[in-house]
Amino acid sequence: MSDIQVGFLGVDGVGRLGSLARCWDEPFERAAPVRKFIAFEGQKNFTGEYWAASSRDLVGYESWVERDAAMALDFDPSVVALASQPFCLSWWDGDRDRQHTPDYFARLADGTGVVVDVRPEDLVDEEAAEVFAFTAEICATVGWQFRLVGDLDQTFRTNLRWLARYRHLRCHRASVADALREVFAEPQLLFTGADRVGDKYAVLPALYHLLWRNELTADLVSAPLDGGTVVSLAAGRAS
Repeated sequence: MSDIQVGFLGVDGVGRLGSLARCWDEPFERAAPVRKFIAFEGQKNFTGEYWAASSRDLVGYESWVERDAAMALDFDPSVVALASQPFCLSWWDGDRDRQHTPDYFARLADGTGVVVDVRPEDLVDEEAAEVFAFTAEICATVGWQFRLVGDLDQTFRTNLRWLARYRHLRCHRASVADALREVFAEPQLLFTGADRVGDKYAVLPALYHLLWRNELTADLVSAPLDGGTVVSLAAGRAS
């Protein structure tokens, strides 16, 4: 693996190329994308930028599936920073030069780096599977995790998209948040708890923000969030 090269833009915006063995500890979670996100008339996929609350910066995507993957990483409480297309890996496979640009690089709270590729399972052909498997091997040599993710579960995706509307700190109101933590120390219905804190519709943005931050928890997989969803204070959170 010593001949694996990594090309990236440093935090100073200058392009760099070096061996992964030497560059693995670069802050890739703050790297600029190594290629542009192109949009053109008639394009089948949708490109754009997602504002990540974890990084407080924009993260590019080239499809709705990539956007949802970025959103799920941003929702993960262990993720503290996130960047899109952070570098390009290049290597010789014995027959030809190969290159691969992962979709995301995430940094976890414990310092671990996570390389993420996004591809729906039915679109992973034999060549792509080989590239992903090799990328996983490369990551293991420098202590990174590798994740290959596809479409999110539909219900979880729906709930995550809803909560993501409230991810910004402007939805946080300290006094309301404190009251919500106290109320939901005992699990209860979402609307019931909101009503106990004050005007429901004034309280809900702060409630959804705490759910986004994983300070409050609910089942986001079994059914869409609604007023009858059971919400509780996350384990380890003081009321």
